[in-house]
Formats: sequence, C-alpha cells, structure tokens
Amino acid sequence: MILKKFRVTNFRSTTDSGWIEASDVTALIGENEAGKTNLLLPLWKFNPTGDGEINLLDDMPRSRYAEMREEPGSNDFIACMFKLDEEERDIAAQHGADPEKCNTVEVVRDFDGRYSWSFPEAEDFNLHDAFASQPSEDATEDGDEGADSKPEDRDPTLSSAFEERLPKFVYYSNYGNLDAQIYLPHVVDNLARNDLGAKEAAKARTLKVLFDLVNLSPKEVLELARATGVTERVNQQGQLISTDPKTDEQIAADDEQLRTRAALLQSASTKLTRSFHDWWKQGDYRFRLQADGNYFRIWVADDRRPEEIELEHRSTGLQWFLSFFLVFTYESEDNHEHAIVLLDEPGHSLHPLAQRDLSRFFDNLAQTNQILFTTHSPFMIDADRLDRVRKVYVDNEGGTVASADLGQARRSGGKREAGATYAVHSALNLSVSESLLLGCKPVIVEGPSDQHYLSAIKNVLIGKGRIQPSAELVFPPSGGAKTAKIIASILVGRDDVLPFVLLDGDNAGRQAAQSLRASLYTGSEDRVILTDEVFETMTDTEIEDLLPSALLVKVLDRQERRADRDFDDTHDPTLPIVPQIKNWAKTEGFELSQDWKVRLSLEVKDKLLANIDRHIDEEMLDRWASLFRKFL
Repeated sequence: MILKKFRVTNFRSTTDSGWIEASDVTALIGENEAGKTNLLLPLWKFNPTGDGEINLLDDMPRSRYAEMREEPGSNDFIACMFKLDEEERDIAAQHGADPEKCNTVEVVRDFDGRYSWSFPEAEDFNLHDAFASQPSEDATEDGDEGADSKPEDRDPTLSSAFEERLPKFVYYSNYGNLDAQIYLPHVVDNLARNDLGAKEAAKARTLKVLFDLVNLSPKEVLELARATGVTERVNQQGQLISTDPKTDEQIAADDEQLRTRAALLQSASTKLTRSFHDWWKQGDYRFRLQADGNYFRIWVADDRRPEEIELEHRSTGLQWFLSFFLVFTYESEDNHEHAIVLLDEPGHSLHPLAQRDLSRFFDNLAQTNQILFTTHSPFMIDADRLDRVRKVYVDNEGGTVASADLGQARRSGGKREAGATYAVHSALNLSVSESLLLGCKPVIVEGPSDQHYLSAIKNVLIGKGRIQPSAELVFPPSGGAKTAKIIASILVGRDDVLPFVLLDGDNAGRQAAQSLRASLYTGSEDRVILTDEVFETMTDTEIEDLLPSALLVKVLDRQERRADRDFDDTHDPTLPIVPQIKNWAKTEGFELSQDWKVRLSLEVKDKLLANIDRHIDEEMLDRWASLFRKFL
C-alpha cells in the first residue's frame, strides 16, 4: 500500500486539516506553533512501529474532551487513502470486490483504536459482508462448530488481510537525540517507567533501541560496574583505577568483571559500526562504546579524524543521523523498508548546507520509504520539487489546516498562512540565486503549474536523448505575465545575460511580451517566447496546450466530480484547453478552486512520468524539442 493522502480531524489543535496529498517525500512547512506536529502524530498513531498509543487526554481537543471521551469509538481522528498494488486488488476480488474499482482503499481509525474501511470507487460494494467475520466451510448451520473453531480454522476477513498489509509509521523528533553523556541509573529507571514526559520518553526510546541493537542491557552493564566496587572507575582505555587496597582474590574477581564488560562493549561497538556503515554511505565512521562507572559514552572516529572524540563533540548532524538510524532501523522490527517515515523538524539546528545534504538524503531514502517531514526552514525545501510541499497554518477558527496552494495567503489564513508562504518563496529565491551562481539557465514562466509541466517535459526530453543541456534548466515562476519583467530584471546574471521568458499566447502574455521586447529585452527579443510559436495553427495557447490533451481531460474529470457532464464530452482538441475548462465549469454551475491549475499539473506530471510512451507521440516530442532548443 502506498499512502496517497490523509486527513486529520479532531486531534489536538486540528479540527479538520482537509485532505493532504502525500508523495514520495512530503514537506509540511509552516511557522512555529502552526500545529505541524499535530499532523504527524495522528499518522504515527494510525499504525505505529513502537509506542504511539492513543491517549485520550493528550490527543482529544481540550475544548471537546468532556463530550468526546464518553464515546471515543464515535470519533475518528485520522483517515488515510492508500493505493493498492495488484496483489492487494486480488485479495479484494477474492472477497467479492471488483478489482477494477479497488485501486484505492480509505482507512479510518477512531479514538477507540478501531479501523473502518471503504473503497471510494466501489460505492455499491457490500463492505459489511466483506469485512465481517467469515465462518469456515466446516461450520454447522446452527453455528456451534463455527463458534468453537479456532481462529486459524476460519477464513481470513478482508479487514484482517488488509490490516496485515498496512504500512507501519516510524515517528522521530529531535527530542530523541542521544544525550552528551548517558547516566546508567537514570536509563534503568526511565526504561521501567510509563509516566515520562514527551522529551524524556523520546530519549528513553532511542536509548532502548541502542541497547537492544548491541545486545546489552543497561542494567547488566551497571551491575558489572558496581560489582567492582563503588569507589572504582576505568579510564578511556578500559583499565581499572582504584584507590582502595584489595586482596588478590578481589582483584582477580574485579578483573574478570571488567574483562566481561569490556568484551561485551567491544562486541557491541563492532556491531554498531558495521550496521551504521551499511546504512550511511557518506562517511566511514567507527564507534566505540565505553561504560565508566555509572556513565555510558559513545566515542567516534573516521578516516578524516582518526582520533576518537565523544559523540557530543561531533557535528549535530552526525548525532541526529545516528539517533534517527537507531530508531528507524531497529524499532521497525526489520521491516523498515515498508515503513512510512515521519520526521518532526529534522536537522533544524544544522548549517544550511547540511540541511541541503539532509534533503538530498531524503531523496535517496525515499526510493524505499515514503517520507513526511515538518520544517520551517527554506533550506529544507527543494525548489525544483515544490509539488512535494504542503503549507501548514492556523485558520481564523484556530485550527490547523494544510494546503498545496503555495501562492499568496487568503483571508482565511491571515498572517499565519503568510508566514508559511514566505518560507516557500524564500526557498524559491535561494534556488534562483544558486542557479545563477552555479551557471544554470533560468527560464521565467508565469506560474507554478507551468514550472511543474516544463520540469516534466525537460526530464522526458533528456531521457529520450532529444536535448543535452550544458547547464541545468530551471523554471522560476514570476507570479503572472505582468510581473515577469520585474523577475527578469532581478535575474540578470553576472554576465548581464537576460534570462529566457516563456509566456502564454493569450492576451495577457502577448501584452507582457510586447512590453518586455520594447524595454528590457530590446536587442534580445528572441529571448521572450510565446507558446503560440511552437504551434502551426492554434493561437491563444497556454502551457497546458503543450501537454497531451487526452491526459489532461482524464485527470480533470477524475478531480472534478461536481459536474453533471464530463469535460471529455465538451472538449475540442483543436482549441486551447484552459478557456474550455473555465467555460465548462461555468456552464456546469460550479467555481474552480483557486489552485485548480496546480492540482491538475501535479497529477498530470505524475501520470506522464509514470508511463511516458503511453501518453506521448513523436509529433509531441518534436514540438517540445523545438521549444527547448530555443533555451539552449
């Protein structure tokens, strides 16, 4: 199962987040106190790898706690929409469902911990029969034999079959980072408690995984240390330091205890080093675990720094990676390749360059695991993948909501939404600045949907060998044809080379192109391009007309269920598609959402890149290549 979207309701500060689309890497960006954590925690509690128990007092909204606690089973807190693979669709078919209508399943969990299931595409499917208990064929009519039959003698229900395949969720926050030094008596005490606060519980969780990994019990290590006498300590080399005279028998016993502990720690150190090396390829780190009386330390060395240094004196990034590695790899019970990773403010204390490295690390990890993370740092946002970003803010009613619309704040969001928007725009500004410094070629476009489409086209053309750009092509959106001139003047590079501008062929685009060519681009008129220039007969075109119309039509009809008549029934492929969409919506009596272009572009981009040859012919490739050669 692949998580496609989720929705949080009545969980702490979140009344209704709305549906939040999930991709391979999803960034939830917002100001402090926007409630970003309260979008990750319910996902974790949906199906946690460890801990993550539902706590009514902590998790229910305080304003409704008195009423909701009486009937926790009547209050849902998380809904997830999963895409099913072929095997999972076959399982559904075995229980009577139409596999063609079981591409997705919606799973809801309530505060009682129960799951409910539905197939959004198969409303006529009898879910009660499919998900109810099914007696074995050997059960008698009066049910006596079925009642006495063991669970393994009964046919598995659809809910039990699907519940086994639900992905686990691994949650990690900076609270779980390993401390500078570990005081073993506190570790032993905290691991036995269930009343710890959030920070203490997170640290105890990481330490538990650490000791489980190295097959050591903190109590055993502590007892081995105490057995040698409370006045005795060992130095960094593991040698005994004692101030009290002892008999030969006592010295021999103490030496045996020390050798036993040293052997255990050496074995554990080797295992930690080997495991971390297999997982983290960006450094050859060697770890050594040391127990000194009541204290436990981790020493680190590598090829560049062969001398051993305490973990707390190494970079914060290494501390974070080691702590996250322990929780992610070993708490998920060796099934972490199927787990969905939830990271709360990862790397918030790292240098901006280190944050960029962390972002690239997420890309590698996402090859096997979906990732959702919260942040307020623009350095954690890949400006070339703004389709991954969701803006989180507090609405006027005080609830946490999320949106894929990264444009200017609406009245419902106010200053809080503006804060999240600013972080996204900062990331874009950083990307543009870097592209100039690194010699990339910016091509200014009108909006974020244009950026998504052109990024996809670029990848297709490079993959097909149609273009071989000598520098990376980036597509910063200007926010509209009218502001393209302002952005272009900002983006003039160090060599005073004007960036290319690609505008729609509609009236606004033509006016903007005329203004640019008559002023800033005088003498460089060929660097201002209209989409009409790549079409032989069609005029008033927009970026959307560059894409396969059949794919756009299919995705639009799937997204817009409010119309009585599908857009496919009215679409004319010989005319520009955007005006037709607007006229269709008006005729059908509904208003397109503010971000409809962006939502359409994201899904079209995903489907296009997932099956390129299915949607694109040679004529379209030729048109794309002719356009992109203008940029080279």
